[in-house]
Amino acid sequence: MAASSVCRAGGVAARALVRGARSPAAVLTLTRNRGAATYAQTLQNVPETQVTTLDNGLRVASEESNQPTCTVGVWIRVGSRYENEKNSGAGFFMEHLAFKGTKNRPGAAFEKEVESMGAHLNGYTSREQTAYYIKAFSKDMPKAVELLADIVQNCALEDSQVEKERGVILQELKEIDSNLEAVALDYLHATAFQGTALARTVEGTTDNIKHLTRADLASYVDNHFKAPRMVLAAAGGISHKELVDAAKQHFSGVPFKYKEDAVPVLPHCRFTGSEIRARDDGLPVAHIALAVEGPGWADPDNVVLNVANAIMGRYDRTFGGGKNQSSRLATLAVQHNLCHSFQTFNTSYSDTGLFGFHFVSDPLSIDDMMFCAQGEWMRLCTSTTESEVERAKNYLRNAMVAQLDGTTPVCENIGSHLLNYGRRIPLEEWDARITAVDARMVREVCSKYIYDKCPAIAAVGPIEQLLDYNRIRSAMYWVRF
Repeated sequence: MAASSVCRAGGVAARALVRGARSPAAVLTLTRNRGAATYAQTLQNVPETQVTTLDNGLRVASEESNQPTCTVGVWIRVGSRYENEKNSGAGFFMEHLAFKGTKNRPGAAFEKEVESMGAHLNGYTSREQTAYYIKAFSKDMPKAVELLADIVQNCALEDSQVEKERGVILQELKEIDSNLEAVALDYLHATAFQGTALARTVEGTTDNIKHLTRADLASYVDNHFKAPRMVLAAAGGISHKELVDAAKQHFSGVPFKYKEDAVPVLPHCRFTGSEIRARDDGLPVAHIALAVEGPGWADPDNVVLNVANAIMGRYDRTFGGGKNQSSRLATLAVQHNLCHSFQTFNTSYSDTGLFGFHFVSDPLSIDDMMFCAQGEWMRLCTSTTESEVERAKNYLRNAMVAQLDGTTPVCENIGSHLLNYGRRIPLEEWDARITAVDARMVREVCSKYIYDKCPAIAAVGPIEQLLDYNRIRSAMYWVRF
């Protein structure tokens, strides 16, 4: 059985043990006696995030609480954007091999050690980040740090495991190709950032996966897994001092060879207004994605654009509410049967981003849905109301507080923030930024990014009704007198 599967089973067992420690009566008493904190109290009572930088440049950050469990992870500033044509897919390949054993712990020993902790071990790779994390009992935090350090520094990369995972990844690529939403969004990156690193998929190409060697993967790790590009983050019932001590003991071997390791030079990825159409009339529904260039992570316009996205909302036929939903676009979708679903997104990278929407539609409803969605964009630029903004701000506040639900999302929040912003932004600061947004700001910022801009378009499926690019481009402004 794969190590990741074993660890997930262990995670379920661990949660069962935690639940089993209380009797039903104790749980009921706890529920009755727990006071409901107000929104303001919740923001003020978030524990401080402590950050320590080790001599080799590794940042160690934690948020302490009284939880019986903890999540510890390593967030690394590396992903498919740091790859080239030859080694595209190396980071995704490494994610598969990370839990297959290390030089100090062969595969079976590694699995047994994780299972004995009842832990949950997982990881992911994106275009600019790679993460490996463990959820375990708080008392096992030092062992979790040791395992993560072993994964990062001593991944075995055995030839037999490389060949085995090669077959697994090739099968995954076939499954990804059947996920038309993922395909459409990958096509959107490919056309929006064509000819640059952001245009490539995280998983790499089939040809690359077939030809990547152990030497290619080892070179990828040696070049990018450097201490200043890493954050060791933890949340839960742990001590920051103990976390730092464990990091000094086990992560001291992570190299810091060059000053540029701290801030690696990223290849420039220029946005291009263009389109990709993959017509297949044999498919039942069409997937359409449209986006303009958005700001990078640290740009303050992101908060305003998130409010704008919340105004547009999202919709799925399984939702209740019908035509009484607060989103005008959702109401139109229900009344006129425009689509199966739609969602908005504001995807940010270090220096650029994609701000847009994706919808799933019947072949004969594409034109109407695109007309309504672009019309909603124009309305954001010209006539957003204060009541809509207040509703959207409340939605964002709710989503923000939901980040406190569990040690794993808190840990991920810490790791990602330190990589993207250089610090963890407190919830009170986020709340202040959201509160400052008003209808005028939404209109101005949306006009800056949307109004009369050339969009990128990706379309998959029976898309005969999708209008010519120039017609779609002409709907990016309104003729006003």
